[in-house]
Amino acid sequence: MTSPAYTDHLPGRTVTINGEEFLYCSGTSYLGMACNQAFQELVVEGIRRYGTNYSSSRRSNLRLQVYGQVEEHLASISGAEAAVTMSSGFLMGQTLVQVLRNRGRFLYAPGAHPALWEIDRAAAQANADITFEAWAKWVVEEVQASEEERFILICNALDPLKARSYTFDWVAQLPAQKDIILVVDDSHGFGVIGPGGVGIYPQLLKYKNVEVVVGSSFGKALGIPAGFMLGSRQLVEQVKASPYFGGASPAIPAYLYAYLQAGEVIKEAQERLQQSIHTFLGQLQRQELFSYIPDYPVFSTLQESMAQHLNQHRILISNFRYPTAESAPIIRIILSSLHTPEDLQRLAEAVNQFSPNFVVN
Repeated sequence: MTSPAYTDHLPGRTVTINGEEFLYCSGTSYLGMACNQAFQELVVEGIRRYGTNYSSSRRSNLRLQVYGQVEEHLASISGAEAAVTMSSGFLMGQTLVQVLRNRGRFLYAPGAHPALWEIDRAAAQANADITFEAWAKWVVEEVQASEEERFILICNALDPLKARSYTFDWVAQLPAQKDIILVVDDSHGFGVIGPGGVGIYPQLLKYKNVEVVVGSSFGKALGIPAGFMLGSRQLVEQVKASPYFGGASPAIPAYLYAYLQAGEVIKEAQERLQQSIHTFLGQLQRQELFSYIPDYPVFSTLQESMAQHLNQHRILISNFRYPTAESAPIIRIILSSLHTPEDLQRLAEAVNQFSPNFVVN
C-alpha cells in the first residue's frame, strides 16, 4: 500500500499532486457531474433561486416544492409507489433501518454498507468472507426453515469493490406467506445501470413475494449531496414520520433543482461513459487481470502492484483499505465520462505493459 496523496482541488479527468499531473482513474464520480460545466451552471442557477442551503425541517409549515417534484420524478422513472429524499445516502440508510428495526430479523449480505449496520453490527460483519451467491442460498434455506415470520434482507445491487454483478433469481424462492422486506443499496448503480440509468428497482418489481425497498446515494454517478429511497407509499410515509427525517436538514434544494433540469446533460454523460468503457475494453489486452461487469466503469484486480506500476506512468487508480483500516486493499481502475479517447489509449497501453512480476523500485 502506498501513502495517501494530497491535493487542494477536486480531481476531474486529471489531478495534480506535488506539481505533477496524473491521469485520474479513481473515485466514484462515474458521470463526472461534479466537474461538468453544464451541470455546474444548473447548480448555480439553483443557488440563485434557493440559496446555498435550506436551513429548516421538511416538516416546517412552509415547504419547498422542489422536494416533492424530485420525489415524484424518482417514483415515476423507477416504477415505485413513492420516493423520499434526505441529505445523504448514509443518513437515508440509517433512517431506514431505524424505521424497520422492529419489523423482523435482519439478515445482512456480504459487503452491506456500514450505514445499514446499526441494528446488528456483528451480524453485518460476520458474512464478510463469503460470496453473495453462498449468502443468498443460505438466506433461502434459513427463511424457509425458520419458525420466525418476519425478515429484513439487506444487500447491495452489485459489488462495486470487486466489480461483480449479482442475480436476484433466488428471491422468487422465498416463502410468500412470510413478511419479508428486501432492502437493496443501489448507490453505485443508480445513474449507470438500468435503462436511462434508473438503477435496479424496475428489475426487482417482478418479485411479488417480498416488499422491495431500494436506497441510494445521489453522490456517486450524479454528484449530488443527497440520498433517496424508493418503496411503498406506506413505508415512505413511515420514514417521513421518523425523527431522523424531521430533525435532519434536508438535501440542498439547489442541487435537486439542477437534477430536475439536467436530463440531457446526464444522458450525454451516460452515453460518453458507455463509449469509454467499450473503447477501453477494445484496447485492453490483459482482460484476465480484471473482474468487471459489462457496461460498468469499474475494473477490479487482485494485482496489488498494478497501482504502483500505473503510478510510474502518472496514472492514479483506486488503492486503499475498505471499509476498515484492517480490510484488504481494494485495487480498481475506474473510468468516468470525463476521460478522453486519448486518456483511454494511454491507460490501456500502460496496463498492457504490466507484468505480475512487477517490483516497486
